[in-house]
Amino acid sequence: MLGIIIGISSVIAMVSIGQGAQGSIQSSIQSIGSNLITVSPGVQRGPGVQVSGGQGSARSLTQEDSDAIAKEIALALAVSPELSGRYQIVSKGKNTNTSVLGSTPSYPTVRNVEIAEGNFLTEQNMRGSSKVAVLGPTARDSLFGEGSSAVGQTIRIMNIEFKVIGVTQAKGGSGFSNQDDIIFIPLTSAQRYLVGDQYVTSISIQAVDAESMTQLQQDVTDLLLDRHNIKDPTLADFSIFNQADIVEAASSVTQTFTILLGAVAGISLLVGGIGIMNMMLTTVTERTREIGLRKAIGAKRRDINIQFLVEAIMLTFIGGIVGVILGWAISFGISYFGILQTSVSTGSILLAFGVSAFIGIVFGYYPARRASRLNPIEALRYE
Repeated sequence: MLGIIIGISSVIAMVSIGQGAQGSIQSSIQSIGSNLITVSPGVQRGPGVQVSGGQGSARSLTQEDSDAIAKEIALALAVSPELSGRYQIVSKGKNTNTSVLGSTPSYPTVRNVEIAEGNFLTEQNMRGSSKVAVLGPTARDSLFGEGSSAVGQTIRIMNIEFKVIGVTQAKGGSGFSNQDDIIFIPLTSAQRYLVGDQYVTSISIQAVDAESMTQLQQDVTDLLLDRHNIKDPTLADFSIFNQADIVEAASSVTQTFTILLGAVAGISLLVGGIGIMNMMLTTVTERTREIGLRKAIGAKRRDINIQFLVEAIMLTFIGGIVGVILGWAISFGISYFGILQTSVSTGSILLAFGVSAFIGIVFGYYPARRASRLNPIEALRYE
């Protein structure tokens, strides 16, 4: 049974890790915004076309493009132009290198951002190019200490003072994609004080619903091609990313990852099944006289077949139960200690039971058939 226990528990644990990773990636993508489409500047690569600038590094998108999308496209629920860059931030003798995002009041709606303390940027801040900032919790902790109040404090970006007016709710993340290690300032202020230009590095657009995203993507493409006087779509000086496509691609990768993990763990089940077959063959040899005696007093081949098949199935079934419990415990432990997020599905448990029963039948059939075909006279003579 040990082979079956290890095999079943491995399958459940491996599949739960894969499904947990898939759920974690999807929630991470969804946390940056719901029904989101992102427009980035940069010439797309087409057949025979030389790339004139890296994606996101060109300056082909403007505030006017964003305003046109908001005004002319009905499927755009909210539009947020953004200007991002990394800067050294200084405050009270502390400094950190973090992302500074020039944004608009619509950013929290588009990107699912909530305020924990103070307020977010307002239209008045935009119109006046105010030197105000909203900090992510990680940026706040780096500059003012963990859990401290930052509202009313000042920070310096490129030796320009900005007053902190709010702190966002923690969203989680790591590295350059950390949604908490970021500082928001008015887009007009970023354009005026940090880059001295009117371009934007991206435009985030929230669709009215998930079903409208494909049509919205096409409408935005058509509008920007017209505004930029580009006749050939392959020469577009911008790229559009559909969040649904990103989620689908990530899901496809993690599903393949899950299948791979399950297949590797399934090898343990195969080994366990072969172990049970060998054990049952040994049992047939050890119980040859018992089989001969049963057949001598009237037991048919079918009776002997059923006896050994039931024994093999019970072994795998008991091993399956213990394996499911052990697999669930391993998955729970991985999540509990924060190693990885796991997700044990009912399907994986039912699959484990089904596979264990199948192994019992398949690998128990040959020993059972061999036992049922023993000659009763020769079996009774067996020593």
